[in-house]
Order: sequence, then C-alpha cells, then structure tokens
Amino acid sequence: MFHEIRGQGPALVLLHGWAMHAGIFAPLVQRLQDHFTLHLVDLPGHGRSRDAGLPLTLDHAATAVAEVVPERALWLGWSLGGLVALRAAAALPSRLRGLVMVAASPRFVRTGDWPQGMENAVFRTFASELQRDYRGTLDRFLMLEAQGSEKMRDELRLLRAEAFAHGEPHTDVLCDGLELLEETDLRAALPTLAMPSLWIAGRRDRLVSPAAMQSAAAAAPGASFHQVSSGGHAPFLTQADEVAQAVRGFAAGLP
Repeated sequence: MFHEIRGQGPALVLLHGWAMHAGIFAPLVQRLQDHFTLHLVDLPGHGRSRDAGLPLTLDHAATAVAEVVPERALWLGWSLGGLVALRAAAALPSRLRGLVMVAASPRFVRTGDWPQGMENAVFRTFASELQRDYRGTLDRFLMLEAQGSEKMRDELRLLRAEAFAHGEPHTDVLCDGLELLEETDLRAALPTLAMPSLWIAGRRDRLVSPAAMQSAAAAAPGASFHQVSSGGHAPFLTQADEVAQAVRGFAAGLP
C-alpha cells in the first residue's frame, strides 16, 4: 500500500475520501509539514495503491494503515477516510493519539434515529451509474462534493485535477466504497473512544451535515467540534488555513 512521509514533528496520518488519493491533501500538506511528520496513505484500490491487492473494507484498511504508520499517531480522515480512521480508533485504540474527522460522520445515510444523514438512494444511484458512465458519474460526485462551498468553482477544479492524477480506480473498488458509505454505522463506537477527537465540518456541506458531525461529537468523550463557515465537503481545499489552524490547536492540547 502506498505510503509517503513528509515534514517533521509528531506523526499525523492523512486518509483521503472516495475515488481520491493522498495528493488531494496538498493544500493541507503545505501548511502542516513544518509542524508534523505527515504520513500520506492511498487507501486500497485508490491512487498509487490501485493494484495493492487489498480489499476495501474498514477492517482491512484500518489494519493496513496501522501497519505502515507509527504508533501513537494523530489520524485525520476525510469523508470515507474518516470511517477508516474512526474504525481504527475503535478497534486499535493503542495506535492512535488522537482522531480528527473532516466532513465525516459515523453514519452517512439517513435512518429514523439519524435524520441528519443523506438518502441512501444517492449512493445506490451512483453505484448503478458507474457501470454505464464511469467518468461522468465520478464527475457528478465531485460536483456534489463541491456544492455549497463559497469557492465552489475553485474546489471543483482542484477535485477534478486530482481525481485521475494516478490512474482510474477500479469500478468494483468504487462500488465497494459506495457500499461502505451507504451501510456503515459506527455510532455505537463513539462513547467508547479512548482518545480525544476533533470534528471539522463545512457549514455548506451537501454530503455530510454539520448537524450530524455535531451530534457525533456530543456522543464521544473528549470531543470538540469546529465548523468552517464558508466550507463545503472538502474545506481543506479552499479554507486550508482555517483547517490547518484547527488541527494544530487540537494537536497542541493532546497528551
């Protein structure tokens, strides 16, 4: 599995979202590499881990990442990467010093007792359309990620520029990722988290409601919540200074 190390300081692991790779964090890397030793990982089937041969499941991904990064690192996960990081925090608590969730919640879809989620039909539609129009479907998902941001055009441009920078993810891997986003429910893990956590939401996010992230933070001991007022689903792209400052402030308070 691809793993790149940049910078100096305490270890910080960065986990990207669906259909992306670690290169998407470039604006954040520029602002954090003087403060942290950054561990940039491409998840199974994505980017430079496209042919790693690992299945895209939360348990496999969390374990594979834990095997290549230092113990007691701070883990930051965006969107799908947030589910992997949260799974690692629950299953491998001794490996994490802290957890940062960016535009990610323990459950992405709506249920009767989780009204803040999205309709699961959204993920099912993307999965069915991948087989018919691969690039068009990915582009529609990128547009959904960028919607709401005050700098939507800039955010969409950056997402499009990175999406295929290291080749196209396999269709079956993308379908597996959409299935994870639709079916995963890690809410039960929140009260058991053994490390502090920071939940960073974009107020204009159309995929992950800030209300969902605030509810998740309220259920986790030692958690704090930060909202990027002009941010969408990828606030670290166009509001990188604010996100980096929130991460540095959170890390400074960790034991």
